[in-house]
Amino acid sequence: MILIERTSVMNLENAIRGMRNPMNAWDRIDSHYDCDGNYILGENDLSRASSLAKAGSDHRKYMRMIFVSVDVTAPLYWWKEYDTYKVGTVANSCSTMHKIHAKAFGREDFSCDRMSEKALTCLDNVIEVLEEQRQAYLETKDTAYWHDMIQLLPSSYNQMRTCTLNYENLINIYYARRNHKLPEWHTYCGWIESLPYAKELITGIRSE
Repeated sequence: MILIERTSVMNLENAIRGMRNPMNAWDRIDSHYDCDGNYILGENDLSRASSLAKAGSDHRKYMRMIFVSVDVTAPLYWWKEYDTYKVGTVANSCSTMHKIHAKAFGREDFSCDRMSEKALTCLDNVIEVLEEQRQAYLETKDTAYWHDMIQLLPSSYNQMRTCTLNYENLINIYYARRNHKLPEWHTYCGWIESLPYAKELITGIRSE
């Protein structure tokens, strides 16, 4: 499973102004804010932005100025793949080191929606042991029980991170992961498709 919440797209106005800097073409800017405070790209700006996006990373430097902040809850096995994308990204996660003992373990803490009955039975046994060791740690503060939890924790454990990326990062992620066998990546790429001007600037810029 993957849960994507609290998306915020920022700095679009400044990115478009920066896009016009190389040709001193600020008089061509036709974007504006609507009554809800959203920055709406005009016909001229959108056409230019889309052309530069298709021209390649050397030409679309403005894309690195369009920032996205989002909260993502996903299993550790997915985060291991996401961590491939380090350049230009920032993530602040909920800490297993500090808070693994803060609440009772349950199935809802794990991505187990595609597990077989045999695997679910195994997971339930692991959850039972994790909860026993958690209770023992709370009672004794003996770090041996804490180490049991940290080292036994399955990669299906869900973790929430607040992530900051930019549109250039999202281009790389989208084309690398949209056909991945993990369904979580399909959901994530669907979220990318929902971002402002994603079709013109991200998902529609390559022909393959």
